[in-house]
Amino acid sequence: MSTIQVEAARIPDRDRLLAVLVEHGHDARAIDEVGIEVRPGALEDETSNEIYREVENTVLVLGSPFVPQKHEGVIYLRPPIG
Repeated sequence: MSTIQVEAARIPDRDRLLAVLVEHGHDARAIDEVGIEVRPGALEDETSNEIYREVENTVLVLGSPFVPQKHEGVIYLRPPIG
């Protein structure tokens, strides 16, 4: 399986999300300025939907005012609209 890309809006958000993904056993690493690359690693049956749910749950736990959106294989963290 190829990697799953996650893009945060800001560096602090990326760092917090990255820490939680790694803490939960995901093979994740920071890329570029605000990106995260998640590799299947030990959890070979991971899918982008499972990572999306993990990102969504993490955002809720952290209380961050961001909404995860999946678009063309990348999961983006964006501020809520409105």
